Amino acid sequence: MTTDIPALPASRPRLLLGSTEDILGAVPYLVGFHPADSLIVVGLKGGPTGGQLHLTIRWDLPLVGPRLGRIVALLRKEGIGQVIVIGYGPGPLVTPAVDMAVGLLRQGGVTLVDALRVEGGRYWSYLCSRAGCCPTDGTPYERQANAVAAEATVHGLVALPDRETLERSLDPVSGAARLAMRRATARVTDELRGRLAGCEDVETLAAEFVADGMARVRAAIGTYASGGRLDDERAARLGLDLAVTRIRDEAWALVTDDTHDVHRRLWQDLTRRLEPRFVPAAASLLGVAAWYDGDSALAGIALTRARDVDPDYSMANLLMHALHHLLPPHALRDRMPSPEELDREMGSPRLTWLLPVIALLEEPELPEEPESPEEPEETAG
Repeated sequence: MTTDIPALPASRPRLLLGSTEDILGAVPYLVGFHPADSLIVVGLKGGPTGGQLHLTIRWDLPLVGPRLGRIVALLRKEGIGQVIVIGYGPGPLVTPAVDMAVGLLRQGGVTLVDALRVEGGRYWSYLCSRAGCCPTDGTPYERQANAVAAEATVHGLVALPDRETLERSLDPVSGAARLAMRRATARVTDELRGRLAGCEDVETLAAEFVADGMARVRAAIGTYASGGRLDDERAARLGLDLAVTRIRDEAWALVTDDTHDVHRRLWQDLTRRLEPRFVPAAASLLGVAAWYDGDSALAGIALTRARDVDPDYSMANLLMHALHHLLPPHALRDRMPSPEELDREMGSPRLTWLLPVIALLEEPELPEEPESPEEPEETAG
């Protein structure tokens, strides 16, 4: 079973919601796809009429384990006193989860604006029994064309058809694009092996590698900020650079509320293009950028992709733990050292910093795939 990890949006547009239809129209854009078999809690500020959405949390159904236990603490921490609970799917699947959520929220003193079930373009309210406003066969609503959906689109929010489509957005490139990246990676790794083999001063090499890698991180961010894209060789070099913790953390420290969209495009591109053994760092950085952007679904998928390659990758595990515990992005962002603080804390580069890179160099290269005409647009220019 796939589970999205809930998180608090950091800087996504605040949509003004004035009706049940507005809420239902906004949810797919806030979670990134049209939900199915899901439980969603929407937190509002400013009152149920014209209320301003502050956070959206989603779980897969059926619920597994005590997955709702921390929700009241999160709502209190964020100053949210009013929520709407929405279950997507058939009644036997949705009702037990909604009952659990409603019970927890009421025990915690949270005002419940409504509790809904949504299925087949209709919704039902668990709190309303008046046939005049809540018919037994449900109330139809427009899933696509409403004012909130249009506003969300203007703000750049996207609602994919389903979660599987979102997962496919991180599928590795294939065909000619994969072959080109594999060859570029082989050239870059062979070059570094040669440098290491002929080096007489490894400490100087480490300092040069780290300085060059941090410069490449900043250059790559600038490239994507201007609408560009790394060619295959620069992408492969950056993938190798990120194996060094100090270089990866330089990229992490540079993710801000003003730059997370640029980082999202950069690291999503590299997550798809890099050879598998280089993916965990890029996918983890994508997880950070998506989380800061309020896209917890993409963040969870990216972090899962990192852990699929390396289950012990510490950055991915740290971030996944934070998401599982409903921590808002600023909980880690505010503790992240600046690049200057990283320099002071970690000191000068040394050979031990390169050991993860050397370990990657020792892994065998994957055989080349036959060239095919698939995805010609993926070949970097």
